[in-house]
Amino acid sequence: MLRSGELVAFPTDTYFALGAIMRPDAIESLFSAKGRLPNNPVPVLISSADQLALLSEDELDERSKLLADRFWPGALTLVLPAIESVPEKVTAGTGTVGVRVPDHQLARELIAMSGSPLTGTSANLSGQPPCKTADAVVDQLDGVVAAVVDAPCGDETAPSTVVSASDNDLKVLREGSISEASLRAALRAE
Repeated sequence: MLRSGELVAFPTDTYFALGAIMRPDAIESLFSAKGRLPNNPVPVLISSADQLALLSEDELDERSKLLADRFWPGALTLVLPAIESVPEKVTAGTGTVGVRVPDHQLARELIAMSGSPLTGTSANLSGQPPCKTADAVVDQLDGVVAAVVDAPCGDETAPSTVVSASDNDLKVLREGSISEASLRAALRAE
């Protein structure tokens, strides 16, 4: 279903994600299903750091690499320069893409089997609370997703922390389950 461009909801370490492959038509379906505004970038999930080259041609700078090594898999989204093939709706015209490796084995296996990074936005209608169960996803998105993987999410109760890191700076764009203090401590420890 994913390979053919359909939407699939699946559990992650935080909440259910609404997955679409990196094709403009699939991403358009995602925006339509959620009622998401086009100026809102979409986070992307990868199965391992080996898939980074499918989204960003730049190697991770030292700080980003330290954070990825410490917090991936996990609830850390790194904002990186996007390659040209990343659909513009994913980047919302920013030229960057938010990437993370979820700490959920089933999610990583699904991403790997799809052969593509998958969108990782929460599987819910825009403005509604994120879903922790398959039943909650069906309640909100029935009829607009091809499938819902009925398995438990991880224990995280907050969304991922979103950061932009470079050799000179660390900007926390959204603090979630990983605190800014934890991020800075990890950078100081190296």
